[in-house]
Amino acid sequence: MAINPSIITRDNKVLSEPTGNIYESIAVIGKRARQISAQQKEELNGKLAEFASSVDNLEEIFENREQIEISKFYERMPKPSTVAVEEFLEGKVSFRKPEEEE
Repeated sequence: MAINPSIITRDNKVLSEPTGNIYESIAVIGKRARQISAQQKEELNGKLAEFASSVDNLEEIFENREQIEISKFYERMPKPSTVAVEEFLEGKVSFRKPEEEE
């Protein structure tokens, strides 16, 4: 997924179209961003756990190039909020209103 990591000015009308309300759209985007963030954090922790050392002695802990590259890769990824906005605008995020289900 090629997402522009730069800050982009968004049209409120376009953002509010799927829900009919800008605040509801922002709430949906925020929830999706938290899901993406949790996924990324879990992936990163899983990959970095492979490098975990059971030794607490600082002299025995050394710099691991692969670990640094993994961390840098995750730092360069687009922010979860940016990904969530793109998914929302592309119609890839499903949402429902609980009050309408009753």
